[in-house]
Amino acid sequence: MFVSYKWLEEYVDLNGVTAEQLADKITRSGIEVEGVEMAAEGVKGVVVGHVLECEPHPEADKLNKCLVDVGEEEPVQIICGAPNVAKGQKVAVAKVGAVLPGNFKIKKAKLRGEESFGMICSLQELGVEGKLVPKEYAEGIFVFPNSAEAGEDALSLLNLDDEVLELGLTPNRSDCLSMLGVAYEVAAILGSDVKLPQVENRAASEQTSDYISVNVEAKEDNPLYIAKVIKNVKIGPSPLWMQTRLMSAGIRPHNNVVDITNYVLLEYGQPLHAFDYDRLGSKEIVVRKAKQDEVIVTLDDAERTLSSDQLVITNGKEPVALAGVMGGANSEVQQDTTTVLLESAYFDGQAVRQASKAHGLRSEASARFEKGVDPKRVMKAAERAAELMVKYAGGEVLAGEVISDSMDAAEAVVTITLEKINRVLGTDITKEEVLSIFKRLQFKASVEGDTFTVTVPTRRGDITIPEDLVEEVARLYGYDNLPKTLPTGSSLPGGLTPYQSKRRITRRFFEGAGLNQAVTYSLTSAEKAVQYALDVRTPVKLSMPMSEERSYLRLSILPQLLEVVSYNLARQADSIALFELGATFLSNGDGELPAEEEHIAGALTGQWHMHQWQGEKKPVDFYVAKGILEGLFEKLAVNESISYRAAAIEGMHPGRTAEVLLNGEVIGYVGQVHPHVQKNLDLKETYVFELKAAPLFNAELEPLQYEAIPRFPSITRDIALVVDKSVGAGEIKEVILSAGGRLLKDVHIFDLYEGEHMEPGKKSVAYSLRYFDPEKTLTDDEVVKAHDKVLAAVKEKTGAQLRG
Repeated sequence: MFVSYKWLEEYVDLNGVTAEQLADKITRSGIEVEGVEMAAEGVKGVVVGHVLECEPHPEADKLNKCLVDVGEEEPVQIICGAPNVAKGQKVAVAKVGAVLPGNFKIKKAKLRGEESFGMICSLQELGVEGKLVPKEYAEGIFVFPNSAEAGEDALSLLNLDDEVLELGLTPNRSDCLSMLGVAYEVAAILGSDVKLPQVENRAASEQTSDYISVNVEAKEDNPLYIAKVIKNVKIGPSPLWMQTRLMSAGIRPHNNVVDITNYVLLEYGQPLHAFDYDRLGSKEIVVRKAKQDEVIVTLDDAERTLSSDQLVITNGKEPVALAGVMGGANSEVQQDTTTVLLESAYFDGQAVRQASKAHGLRSEASARFEKGVDPKRVMKAAERAAELMVKYAGGEVLAGEVISDSMDAAEAVVTITLEKINRVLGTDITKEEVLSIFKRLQFKASVEGDTFTVTVPTRRGDITIPEDLVEEVARLYGYDNLPKTLPTGSSLPGGLTPYQSKRRITRRFFEGAGLNQAVTYSLTSAEKAVQYALDVRTPVKLSMPMSEERSYLRLSILPQLLEVVSYNLARQADSIALFELGATFLSNGDGELPAEEEHIAGALTGQWHMHQWQGEKKPVDFYVAKGILEGLFEKLAVNESISYRAAAIEGMHPGRTAEVLLNGEVIGYVGQVHPHVQKNLDLKETYVFELKAAPLFNAELEPLQYEAIPRFPSITRDIALVVDKSVGAGEIKEVILSAGGRLLKDVHIFDLYEGEHMEPGKKSVAYSLRYFDPEKTLTDDEVVKAHDKVLAAVKEKTGAQLRG
């Protein structure tokens, strides 16, 4: 919204407040002023000149030699190339020494042998945008009315010495899309009154209802429609002051009738439309929804095909306007117009917005209807425009109006307590101060006890709830005056939950171990959705998948990780180590959202260590993958609760796969990918693991206890046991630990033998046992006694024999 400072002064007393100061005050009250501009800033020396003589230049066909009175003792000669310059005109003249926009200085010159003492200017040369210049002057100089006097300041007459404030309005402040709306806002800020335009009602012999009838069929989209008729108008240019105000607001002048409707639109914020009554073709206005594929030619001479959801103004037969957006060319006011039908209406903002968007047609009218206009200004705007047409177009307003009214224009009533205002703002404002603010806003307000009852004018449709009133009080009290206080009450420092902390520990451990983090799709195909699943369930299918390959939610992370491994191997990356902490999704049945479960997965292939200088290579194997997990479990302090057992899992190598158990419950697995799967995916020998994150991260841990450095020596005993191949080494270790009692501290496997000199179906497993007593030095008898218990228990529970 462009706001003329001089125009605003007509409604609000701005004495002592400069445009820059006003802009600062408006911005501080909540409406941003994006800039303050003067079209002719830096321009000087431009006056009104009276062309006394005008004749062709003797040496140039396109130049004219003019004798111009510029208000000095003697007229001056000026050479002018404008095609419309003529004797008797009042024009803008930049005298010698004048400065035009762009710091262009006017000097005495000689053109084709003739001296020129100045320059006759067009509006563009004075800083007015070409699109705003009236069409008759677009290609030449501007001609002042005859009332202008030679030597008078041309910039003042053209209002180019005015300052224009550009308001950056948010959609809720549509009340400031008018000069009166801005005036109410400024008056509230400055604590002054608003001077409203006074409309004089004139008596007429004829009734408007004799000329036109109004029938609104689409009352929801058009609850209020007012029609007035003005006879005997004479089409011509509008007053210069009106043209300059329109141009400063970004609107091009046309003629007195059209300019008056645009002027009142800017003044009241109420869009109007003027029809040529004689071209209307009937004595009725019918407002209805358009017929599908109905056609209208709008004022921009574009043919537009309408749809059945768009609102049109018709003469009972054909559309004459696209309601709230633009009028039709078939009823346009033209030079021979003598009778004007003036429309002032309230159109539903959503209906106007949809029509405007559908046709790519945005106008000053549609912009205001979209955001909402004041229903109580619909009539006032019509009366104001009619009066101006009488004054500046010589018209005669017929008596009365034709109205279709189903509008609910009740004012909103909002209540709020003083305690809430002060609590929200952190202030200690008194009742009197709050009442004063409502009075400045020109809201009707009463107070009973601690409660304010506020009647909000319809021009402020953005205020509907108590919080809106709090904002009004805050911005007029002054945001700068709000106290700066620190939050009160107890507070806790931010931190991670135990789950988040362990998740972070896990990620950092894998990164430190040399694995790279991968992030893969949660969406996969029906086949891959169930592969390697820890919990076998029917996968969840998307209702609108982007493709068949991304149509199901995954139950396992590994299929996607193996795709990543295959992708990188195909691009010459021979050693790969990846991990991912990601979500899997478990179905809860039809109509229920799936349960989201976080998993930890990894995939390794190629060389784990390779030191070429020392000739050392360590390829990835089962024990590398298992060792990484053991390191993680130790980091999470759950290693004492973890165990492993051989497992057969579809898609995994049958002899190199183990389930991972936490306190006896399966939480995942580790092993080699089945050779058939490796072949199908073009993988080398690849090892993977996948675990449920929640059991690991939520595991209950024993309190951390510290032990003193041992003061007494420990004793180590090694044993080699011959057992059946079906007996697991971990099973034997558990038996040893349970039988060793308090003296047995550590058990480690250090050898496995299955070669010759061993019975078929047998194997030899060697363990190192460390005995220790923190209170004293152990004797051989004590160690032998404890060791014998271990050997007896192992023989009894596993059938193991000491190897000779």
